[in-house]
Amino acid sequence: MSKFLWSYLLISPAVLGATLVVSSSAMAADAQQAADALNPAVAKAETAETSEAKLNALAAVSETTAASEPVEEISEAAAGSETQAATADWATVATENAIVGANTAPAEANPQAASQPTSESLAAVEPTVAQPVENSAPAAQLEIPAPAATALPEQIGAVQLETPAPAVAEATEQSLPKPAESLAQTAAPQEQNPAATLEQLNQYSSEGAAGGETEGQVTSVSQLSDVRPTDWAFQALQSLVERYGCIAGYPDGTFRGNRAMTRYEFAAGLNACLDKVSELIRGGTGNFATRDDLAALQRLQEEFAAELATLRGRVDALEARTSELEANQFSTTTKLTGEAIFALSDDFSSNVSVFGRDGERIGSNNNEAVFQHRVRLNLNTSFTGRDLLLTRLQVGNGQRFNVGATSEGTQTWNFVGRTDNVVALDTLLYKFPVGQRLNVSLVANGGVWDDILPTVNPYFEDFDGGNGSLSTFGQRNPIYRLGGGAGIGFDYAFGGRGLLGGVFGPTSLSFGYLASNAASPARGAGLLNGDYAAMGQLTFTPGRNLQVAFNYNHGYFGRGNFGFDNGLANGPGTLGGFTGTGVANSLNGLSEGFDGFRARKVVTNSYGAQASLRLSPRFILGGWAGLTNARIIGIGDARIWNYAVTLALPDLGKEGNLLGFVVGREPYLDKLEASRSLRSFRNDDSYHVEGFYKFQLSDNISVTPGVIWVKNPNQDEDNDDILIGTLRTTFTF
Repeated sequence: MSKFLWSYLLISPAVLGATLVVSSSAMAADAQQAADALNPAVAKAETAETSEAKLNALAAVSETTAASEPVEEISEAAAGSETQAATADWATVATENAIVGANTAPAEANPQAASQPTSESLAAVEPTVAQPVENSAPAAQLEIPAPAATALPEQIGAVQLETPAPAVAEATEQSLPKPAESLAQTAAPQEQNPAATLEQLNQYSSEGAAGGETEGQVTSVSQLSDVRPTDWAFQALQSLVERYGCIAGYPDGTFRGNRAMTRYEFAAGLNACLDKVSELIRGGTGNFATRDDLAALQRLQEEFAAELATLRGRVDALEARTSELEANQFSTTTKLTGEAIFALSDDFSSNVSVFGRDGERIGSNNNEAVFQHRVRLNLNTSFTGRDLLLTRLQVGNGQRFNVGATSEGTQTWNFVGRTDNVVALDTLLYKFPVGQRLNVSLVANGGVWDDILPTVNPYFEDFDGGNGSLSTFGQRNPIYRLGGGAGIGFDYAFGGRGLLGGVFGPTSLSFGYLASNAASPARGAGLLNGDYAAMGQLTFTPGRNLQVAFNYNHGYFGRGNFGFDNGLANGPGTLGGFTGTGVANSLNGLSEGFDGFRARKVVTNSYGAQASLRLSPRFILGGWAGLTNARIIGIGDARIWNYAVTLALPDLGKEGNLLGFVVGREPYLDKLEASRSLRSFRNDDSYHVEGFYKFQLSDNISVTPGVIWVKNPNQDEDNDDILIGTLRTTFTF
């Protein structure tokens, strides 16, 4: 019993010494951390010295721990008790020396370290052991049986060092955490405590909450009032806010980018962004390339290496050609487009027509088959990408058939100034937008109303070109042909342009003014004192499949200049008009004059209505009606009507094809209020029937066979019908 008590008394100082060593080591580590924060260079040197002192102390603790065996083992080894007692005495001395050597400096530097809890100090000591100590002189001199396990708590096992005893080494290895990889981590023991780190991150995440500074998530960088596009980190901040949504702003709408941030704030922000990126990856894994995809792509690149090289060569050649074209192009702002019409036509009527007023024969029945042409070259210039300067040159030899004193059955390529292949300026105008809804047209030469107003006749309207109807009557309501020349026009779209996506334009209000002799300074001519026409139109487009328009045209025409002829103003003695009967275009001869009667001036007020209904994408029904009230100055009033129904079957048989029909009456004189000797005229029903089929051979070539039949031409049933057959070929480029 006495031996047992004596052994216990020998062990107690060793246990007490080990506890003091661990506590002093903890205080040294806390003091060292504070010193490192103040002076990193000095901290490194002191840390090395402190670590050496700790190692010496821990070596002594290891020997002392080996002496603290269970009582049973001590009693069984009674013969060696004197050796253990001597060892205990040596351990006591070594422990006291270690305490004095290891705790003197830290205690002076950090007096409060002694008050820290033992568990926290032990946790702080753990990173300071860079590598297990392999050789310890006092441990090597001892010959102590290796116990199966240590009798101290886990705090002591956490700092035990390896000894030559295998059993102790294995037990210690299982209880020891992995040593720190670097001595530099001794200055930041908090990183080894996840609970403390999480608490600090939560603290910084809620920073300013007590003072009303809680941050709010923003969805656009424009919501941050103190962030400017000129800031050097603007693009990075924009990506983090708008793409990843992991950056917040303050409630007052600021970001405060110049404020310093702590490492914990940085860690919190980085963690939020990484979580967002991980969420995006998890939600869209199918959209990311995998390693197998990259390998397959590499194999494809190797397999088609020759083809890729060929393609690269072609691209290089194309770039060279493009550069050459750009260097030698006609203009950087102008594009040339054009149209050429080849027309083979014949008139199959058999008798002459007579002028309706006095029965004078002015026609013949000797019309032959003709082959005619017309070429238009359009120079389309744009300076802003939204404006258009149109310069059109025209040349041709198309002449109307000699069917008497009427303009019925006139075809579009007969619309040419001169018929002797002389190049002439046909149209010169400039269109430009004012805002998003208003278009302004300045017309210098050859302006017509379809350049300014929508004519509500898709598929038939081609601006008297070669891809719509064969006849000029089938293109649009004839009141659009009252007046023309130079002037100005406005087209205001209420619903915005390009919103419908169909064949009709938007709801709009359009009006304009055109003068036939605007360039002439002669008396009774000019921009404001000569022939003119003013026209306004309200166009309704309630949907993609319906468009309706109502218009009004007021015109003044000098002697011999009245007619549905786009303001041709050809003067007395020459019948005008590109459509309509001769009786209507001359007002029974009163506007043109005749033997013993001088031509008169005319003032007109015309009213029109037109509509187009798309029953299906391949079935469009349309039509119009027009009334012209003409006052023959000094004579009386006249009334002229016109109307038509149209049917278009686009893409019939092939995309780009068009089957079209036009049935109606070209402008005809219905009423004339004048003296008895001047008001005699025939008013027999004269109908216009037209059918054509445009076959699109290619993107640039179309062939159109068609027939025009006019019954009772010039409002006179005594005249034989006009029957014209045509084969039209149109080239566009």
